[in-house]
Amino acid sequence: AEGPLARTIRTKLTAALQPSHLQVLDDSPRHGGPPGAESHFSVVVVSGRFAGLSPLQRHRLVHAALSAELAGPLHALAIVARTPQQWESDPRAPPRPPCMGGSKHERDAA
Repeated sequence: AEGPLARTIRTKLTAALQPSHLQVLDDSPRHGGPPGAESHFSVVVVSGRFAGLSPLQRHRLVHAALSAELAGPLHALAIVARTPQQWESDPRAPPRPPCMGGSKHERDAA
């Protein structure tokens, strides 16, 4: 079952990008968060809106749709953003990134 933040991510990406395929994965448990933390997510978004856009431009569209969440409860977001043609030729998402442990500030202080 999806938590409230996962449902919000799904709703906002659907409204903004009209995806033909959308996966919203809560990676929070893999990053040591407490149960129900909903702080780390991976998304796979397949949308015709990405046609002709660079990967950076695609990520910016995703970030724009989720700006309020990225400013608040959403700590980390891994994005796979493809066109329908790209997804048809290879319908696999790359492996999700491993947890590096702690925060960047904690690593810098060490």
